[in-house]
This record gives sequence, C-alpha cells and structure tokens, in this order.
Amino acid sequence: QLRLVQSGGGLVQPGGSLRLSCAASGFSLNTYAITWFRQVPGKDRDAVLCFSNSEGNTYFKDSVKDRFTISRDNAKNAVYLQMNSLQFEDTGIYYCATSGRYCVSDSPIYYNYWGRGSQVTVSS
Repeated sequence: QLRLVQSGGGLVQPGGSLRLSCAASGFSLNTYAITWFRQVPGKDRDAVLCFSNSEGNTYFKDSVKDRFTISRDNAKNAVYLQMNSLQFEDTGIYYCATSGRYCVSDSPIYYNYWGRGSQVTVSS
C-alpha cells in the first residue's frame, strides 16, 4: 500500500521554527516531486511550495519565500519542510502530497497521494 506518513508540527511562537516530515511507505519517494499544502478552517487547501529534483524549490506563495524550504533525504525515503521565522498567518494544517516527478500544479485535484496532515499553530 502506497502511503505518505507525516510527522512533526506543533505550537510555536512567532519567529520560531518547525520542521515537518513526510516519509513514503510502499514506494520510493526519491524521484517524486512533493508539494506542501496548507489548510485553514473553512477554506480549501492552498499549495505553499513544491520540491522536485529538476527544479528544486518552487514557491506558490510569495509569503514563504526565504522562510520555508523543502529538502530530501533519500536514505530515509523522506522529505522535510523547514519553516523558519514563523508568522501567525502560517497557522494551519499542512499536508504533503505528490502527483509525480514534477511540480505540475498548485491545484489539489492533480495530486494522487496525500499525507494525513500536521497541525502547525503559531501563537504567542
């Protein structure tokens, strides 16, 4: 069974950092692009940024440039979302997802595999 297993998240003060993990089970994640989405109550999932081997980090939200990055650990079959200088508006549930090798779209409808989500709360 193909799955994406997420870990990390939690409560952090503004200006703090968190790292989310997304590990693959049942397939090799090494050649897949991974997109991180964020969802807040009452709204659809919004793509934040994507990582592919061919393009590196692709940002769908300007507000996270220079603060968020995705990295990959092939030995662990996992990718990580490093979030620095967190702000109140970064609060939400973060989902990792993949649709193949490339960062093709910011629309959730194109993604086949999803993690179950990680809550990130930025609060003082």
